[in-house]
Amino acid sequence: MGKRSASLILLLMTLVLFGASAWAQSESVQLKRMGNQISVLIGGKPFTTYYFDPKTAKAYLQPLRSARGVVVTRGFPMGDTVPLAEQKDPSLEPHQRPLYFAHGDINGLDFWGEEVFRKFYGSEDHQIYGRMVFRKLQEMPAESGSGTIRAEFDLVGPDGRPFAEETQQYTFRGNKDSRTVDCEFVIHANREPVKMGDTKEGTFAIRVAKELDSPPGHMVNSEGGEGEPQIWGKRANWVDYDGVVDGEKLGIAIFDSSRSFRHPTYWHARAYGLFAANPFGIKEFAPGLKQDGSYTIPAGESLTFRYRVLIHHGDYKEARVADAYRQYAAQ
Repeated sequence: MGKRSASLILLLMTLVLFGASAWAQSESVQLKRMGNQISVLIGGKPFTTYYFDPKTAKAYLQPLRSARGVVVTRGFPMGDTVPLAEQKDPSLEPHQRPLYFAHGDINGLDFWGEEVFRKFYGSEDHQIYGRMVFRKLQEMPAESGSGTIRAEFDLVGPDGRPFAEETQQYTFRGNKDSRTVDCEFVIHANREPVKMGDTKEGTFAIRVAKELDSPPGHMVNSEGGEGEPQIWGKRANWVDYDGVVDGEKLGIAIFDSSRSFRHPTYWHARAYGLFAANPFGIKEFAPGLKQDGSYTIPAGESLTFRYRVLIHHGDYKEARVADAYRQYAAQ
């Protein structure tokens, strides 16, 4: 056996052993449905809940927790209710759910905002709002190391007429140090063309706990940009917020899949705690390009978006977020 063959065999054995070790560290995932919500438990501990009540304008996950149980997203709104104590927050924006997928201009309708919160937007709010209407849920049997939820929705306007469909799929995993959510969103233009308009108000988003705002938290992207001025409106493979919440040093990142639309995406990432992957808002993100970021999905076709959410212990360097992204991108 030559040296090259022996090296190859050693490499393959290492990969197999590493894979077996990683699998052994994976914790079990359980999905428990109660009405229009599904609780996700990892290692027997609560991780998040998926809410898809047709009375609410869009589906969302709330809250997200670290492997040690610390909540890393803000705590409101629940349903359509905003606590009175929070209504004095100048950056309230109650439509910014803890984790959600929505866009501010789909065939001219605003799915990012929500009509129920119109009073928070001011007297000059003249938006026409759309909403998601739940149609079907497929709960995938939870395997030992993962669990998947797949839900289907109609996209409707004020007249209640469905003009498109949306599929959301979430796959949950975790170990003693981290939690991941693999997210896939598909817009189906089954009946007519669907135009995703050029606006910064979108699209796949997380609103973090206040301790992760920047400051006191820390924002960084894959290109080495730090803070809102170097991240907002820029293209990057990933963005991470880290800091200390309830005594735990932790962080949360969104990875943009190399197979997602217009990768690497632009980022609508704010110091006040919103970070969102948005491939459409080019006019506002990069006005110098003089490009229209809108995109029309032809009738009978669809558009797919893929992301991974990583909740990690330690800051982004200690958690080796860049390495975690490279492994994700190679899949």
